Amino acid sequence: MVELKQYQMLIDGEWVDAEGNRRFESMNPSTGAAWASIPDASAKDVDRAVEAAARAFSSGPWSKMTATERGRCLRRLGDLVAGQSEALGRIETIDTGKLFNETRWQAAYIAEYFHYYAGLADKVHGDTLPIDKPNLLVMTLREPLGVVAAVVPWNSQLFLTALKMGPALAAGNTVVLKASEHASAAMLEFGRLIAEAKIPPGVVNIVSGLAEPCGRTLTSHPKVARISFTGGPETARHIIRHSAENLAQVSLELGGKSPVIVFEDADIESAVNGVVAGIFGASGQSCVAGSRLYVHETIADQFLTRLTDIAAQIRIGDPLGDTTQMGPLATRSQLAKLEKEIARARAEGATVRCGGRAPPHLKDGWFFEPTIIECPSQQTAIMDTELFGPVLSVLRFRTEEEVIALANDSAYGLAAGIFTRDSARSLRMTKALRCGIVWVNTYRVVSPVAEFGGFKNSGYGRESGLQAIYDYTRVKTVWLNTSSDPMANPFVMR
Repeated sequence: MVELKQYQMLIDGEWVDAEGNRRFESMNPSTGAAWASIPDASAKDVDRAVEAAARAFSSGPWSKMTATERGRCLRRLGDLVAGQSEALGRIETIDTGKLFNETRWQAAYIAEYFHYYAGLADKVHGDTLPIDKPNLLVMTLREPLGVVAAVVPWNSQLFLTALKMGPALAAGNTVVLKASEHASAAMLEFGRLIAEAKIPPGVVNIVSGLAEPCGRTLTSHPKVARISFTGGPETARHIIRHSAENLAQVSLELGGKSPVIVFEDADIESAVNGVVAGIFGASGQSCVAGSRLYVHETIADQFLTRLTDIAAQIRIGDPLGDTTQMGPLATRSQLAKLEKEIARARAEGATVRCGGRAPPHLKDGWFFEPTIIECPSQQTAIMDTELFGPVLSVLRFRTEEEVIALANDSAYGLAAGIFTRDSARSLRMTKALRCGIVWVNTYRVVSPVAEFGGFKNSGYGRESGLQAIYDYTRVKTVWLNTSSDPMANPFVMR
């Protein structure tokens, strides 16, 4: 029997077990077997973490640090993450099934997010106001909110942690991170770098556990001032209800069913590569996965033949392998969902051009073949069902007006891709599409400088970019009377 790796939570600068040593097992998606033992936080554990963060915010050394000093902490953290990217990436791959080639690159790249917000830490400022009254100097101050609850899903967890922690800490807040119950290990490993970065105890706390009671207690806690959540719409609705208890500010980065639109004048090679990256990268387990393809009818046969040939040759296997191009799904339930939805699409008249099943040569783990399904109409259910897997739904279109209507006909609105050589068309399309991110002749590219977020059921609020740090502050208005005369009698109106 394989001995499970034992993890603890980070609370107030200490590594601790959950109350009563409650635990759950984390599964390796490549083998379907347990590999790690994770603490299952109780309500008391979460309360302890929030109280530690509240103390660090109000009376701890963090509250006395200058913005420049906070920036130095974030820069050190970024350097440490970059230095540990191989180790962090390997753990994330074992725990989630994402390709090691991607997780180690991503772990190294998130250093850029910490460096970016380190540089912004002492750039946040208020204003002086040209008030309409004499002898009064009026100014605004930007102050941190307090304790931030950051709830992060299993996919790209280190990347998403950086998106939340970077601006939150730079602005002077403290953080309680909740790791996903499906894959907590990489975030707990990341926690070991907090003290090395000289971030004081209690400023960053990391808990792991189930939605009930861990998630509910955290998002409804009276000392939580802001909730930053990435995940699915159903969980988001629970979080909004929980926030009624503490009136915390809420930002939501939710799912997507992102359209990729290929026009007749597109560079075919570029467009095919963009579609492959969008839906088969990370095994389709990305909120911005380009899972709907709209291809112009005049090039559809040629395009789909080339796309299908590439999909059929994708090497599926051990995500730690250097030559592997696609790993497993993260959970067994995802596998069951894909099988169910593809069966329903077939019953509705869709044609599976390739894939549609678990690869027969991989008996262990939760693998699924790259799948392309050509649908008879927009009403086929799979066209607007987020699958979180390597399944591409395809429709052909005739006109620009038609494809705009099709692309916008979704409950989601996170991202979209456009492939065309016509710059005027790309600008028209960019304006017409109802989503938060539009990629033109590229796909699935991110940067700490660029804002990230969606419309409709894809959530609200934005992460990354300059504005994100301001979202972790509130404005205080200060009125200063500069006159040497006594204040006027309030009962004499002039």
